[in-house]
Amino acid sequence: MKIRVEREKIIQALRKAEGIDVVLENENDAKEAIEIVFGKSELFSESDFVVLNTIHVAEIREYETSSVAYKIFYLLEFPFTEDVPNVQRASLVKKVQSLFESR
Repeated sequence: MKIRVEREKIIQALRKAEGIDVVLENENDAKEAIEIVFGKSELFSESDFVVLNTIHVAEIREYETSSVAYKIFYLLEFPFTEDVPNVQRASLVKKVQSLFESR
């Protein structure tokens, strides 16, 4: 399963979790920030962390009107093993999405 998260929402989630402002320059920065946010979140149980052990992050640029004006998103891929039921997959993805919702 994959979700798309805007760069600014990751920055806001990290600011809320740790009280720090960061600049995300690439996928590695985004993955590090996401892992910090996950670690500070009370939404996840120990078993959730086992299932969410590996997350792949890829950068996506969406051009609005020209090659100069664009937004950066990060595609988060969750490579679940086959033994994880679809209901649990959906629940975990929903929890992850809730971390990056604007409030």
